[in-house]
Amino acid sequence: MEGRKYKVLLCEDDTNLGMVLKNYLELNDYDVILERDGRLGLAAFQREKFDICLLDVMMPNMDGFTLAEEVRDVDPDMPLFFLSAKTMKEDIIAGYKLGADDYITKPFDSEVLLLKIKAILKRNEEENRINENIEFDLGSFHFNPKLRELSHNGIMQTLSPKENELLKMLAEHKNDLLPREQALKRIWGSDTYFNGRSMDVYIAKLRKYLKDDTNIEIVNIHGNGFRLVAP
Repeated sequence: MEGRKYKVLLCEDDTNLGMVLKNYLELNDYDVILERDGRLGLAAFQREKFDICLLDVMMPNMDGFTLAEEVRDVDPDMPLFFLSAKTMKEDIIAGYKLGADDYITKPFDSEVLLLKIKAILKRNEEENRINENIEFDLGSFHFNPKLRELSHNGIMQTLSPKENELLKMLAEHKNDLLPREQALKRIWGSDTYFNGRSMDVYIAKLRKYLKDDTNIEIVNIHGNGFRLVAP
């Protein structure tokens, strides 16, 4: 984890605790964006790239659990860490069911929090390193997302960043549904009408690239998303 500064989204409505945590994390070489409620937190997440989200559970306008669901819609792999004064077993279970990487109850030791954050980031970085090297065989095509290369019978096509990310998501969901909303939020940032039309154009491009193998098809599941059908 040496050599780069990790970016943290901290959502905490307690002004004093929020500033204490922000200052403490910045002293330990983290880049921290502090927001006071869930809606502002979501806007920050949509605006910038983060390595981990620290979310207070009880916040005005949008609680931490709802914010976590919105974050997961955009990036299913984003590390989530809940901070809460709620010690009820049901609340802790609810946090983990939402995919929390950890859950800590107030009051807590800042040094323990820091160690937990480091452990989550290290694990996530190792998983990302493995995922970066995954390549896909799609019928007679070979797809290397890291290099943005789609190869067929010795002919190599270099994909644009959006084409690459969209085909990667389809390949990860091969023969299963890729929800339209999930792809739009992750690649385009929001699921607006105009972004939806843009994605349809990229789907058409991918269909053109893959047309030389009749066993491969990108099926439109009306109103839900797309399915990459491939051997």
